Amino acid sequence: MKILVIGGGGREHALIWKLKQSARVEKIWCAPGNGGIAGAAECFPAVDAGDVPALVALAERLAPDLTVVGPEAPLVAGLCDEFARRKWPVVGPNKNAAQLEGSKVFTKLFLDRHKIPTANLYGCFDSAAAAREALARVAWPVVIKADGLCAGKGVLVAQNREEAEDFITRLMEKNELGDGGRRIILEQGLAGDELSFIILSDGTRYAPLVPTRDHKRVFDDNRGPNTGGMGAYSSDELLPPALRQTILSTIVEPTLRGFAADGIHYQGFLYFGLMLTASGPQVLEFNCRLGDPETQAIVARMDFDLAEVLTDVAAGKLDAGKLRWKPGTSVCVVLTAGGYPGKYETGKRIEGLTAITDNTGVVAFHAGTKKIGADIVTSGGRVLGVTSAAADMPAALRAAYQGVGRIHFEGMHYRKDIGASSGRQGATGD
Repeated sequence: MKILVIGGGGREHALIWKLKQSARVEKIWCAPGNGGIAGAAECFPAVDAGDVPALVALAERLAPDLTVVGPEAPLVAGLCDEFARRKWPVVGPNKNAAQLEGSKVFTKLFLDRHKIPTANLYGCFDSAAAAREALARVAWPVVIKADGLCAGKGVLVAQNREEAEDFITRLMEKNELGDGGRRIILEQGLAGDELSFIILSDGTRYAPLVPTRDHKRVFDDNRGPNTGGMGAYSSDELLPPALRQTILSTIVEPTLRGFAADGIHYQGFLYFGLMLTASGPQVLEFNCRLGDPETQAIVARMDFDLAEVLTDVAAGKLDAGKLRWKPGTSVCVVLTAGGYPGKYETGKRIEGLTAITDNTGVVAFHAGTKKIGADIVTSGGRVLGVTSAAADMPAALRAAYQGVGRIHFEGMHYRKDIGASSGRQGATGD
């Protein structure tokens, strides 16, 4: 098989790492890729992951046997529709289905229409003045969500009116997050532990992946602003059998029935961002792809041929029985540039990457890196995801943080409590 992977982050590096383990895979391409992916696949750094015409042209030239789409932007832009029109095998939802991530308003209306548990909605607003006026009628804390794609930065749990008004101004008047923030929703704040529950679907059948928990805040103890994700872990202890059944019966299966009722054909990975409240699990958000850094923790526990399973998905022949998982725990610790998620510098030389390969069971998945000569340097806010798997949480954490200790670049920042906290964050999402 020859496979094309779309994207250039830690999620895509992790997918390629696992795909390369398949005996059936002969060649992997990646567009655009990054400094670490370049060691495992042929990269096309000049091709933007959101440029649908360029991606179609690339696939036409390469003729891959399968294309796997990592990030949300090309899915929301309709890349899979173009591939389907040409009958090219691809894993990912079409543009209609990808609205579940592309529009928080679309998602909220879908959840309410199909009576899927979620936070109460105070309103949808395309005017900053109207949103400010509505703050007089909410209970605190209130969750403010940008409607569109904002790279994990479009949600705030506002504790008071001052915080809320400042975020509304930044989104809707200063346009700090671009077009994604021109419309917002206000919803009830939820309390509980967050859980990332991801399934794989071929449009008819589905298979759950192992559960994960992300850590979105930039500092230890869940302090500071939201990021794209500072780390994640996976353990079966996150999902007792009774909770798993509740999630399937009250959220996953009603969602799939809602798709059928609304004429939505969903093929690919579907991410349910959940809050485990005192009254049961509730949906914070949908993502129309794998999470990042959840993917890094998930692939570390895969005990099956990912290329075979994804080929089945693209053909509409998913066999859930093929998805087997290693017992134990996996952990991913994200290393970021100093200042992230705000302003940060790039071009910092990364040291210690060769040393980490000596640490059995630890992999450094590249996110924001590029290769300049013989050096790997930083090129983004989230730089690396140091990932380990072990029999239990203490062993997985010990290995991951030992790996982190071998790596250095100027300004390097990371959370020291991945896997140690409950994940209680108060309805974030995004």
